[in-house]
Amino acid sequence: QVQLVESGGGLVQAGGSLRLSCAASGIIFRSMGWYRQAPGKQRELVASITRDGTTNYADSVKGRFTISRDNAKNTVNLQMNSLEPEDTAVYYCKATDWLNRYYWGQGTQVTVSS
Repeated sequence: QVQLVESGGGLVQAGGSLRLSCAASGIIFRSMGWYRQAPGKQRELVASITRDGTTNYADSVKGRFTISRDNAKNTVNLQMNSLEPEDTAVYYCKATDWLNRYYWGQGTQVTVSS
C-alpha cells in the first residue's frame, strides 16, 4: 500500500520560510512533486523532481523555492523562502511510479500572513 506522509506546513509571516517534507512508502518513485491549491483555484504544480534529480518549478516560485530528494529515504523536501501571502494554500505531495501511476498525500496547510 502506497502512503505519502507530508509534514512541515504552518503559519508564517511574509518573508519567512518553511520546509515541507514528504515521506513515501510502498513505492519506488520515478518523480515526486509538490502541488498547491488555494481556495477557489485549481490545483497547480509548484515543483517536481525526478529520481535522477531533474527539477521543474512554477515561474511564481523560481528563485524562492527549492525541491530536493533523498532516494535512500524515499523522501522529497520543499524549502520555501521569501514566502508571500499568495503562497497560501494547501500543499499536496504527489508521487509517480515507473508505470506512471500516481498517488497523492493528504495535504498540509501553508498560511502566509501579510
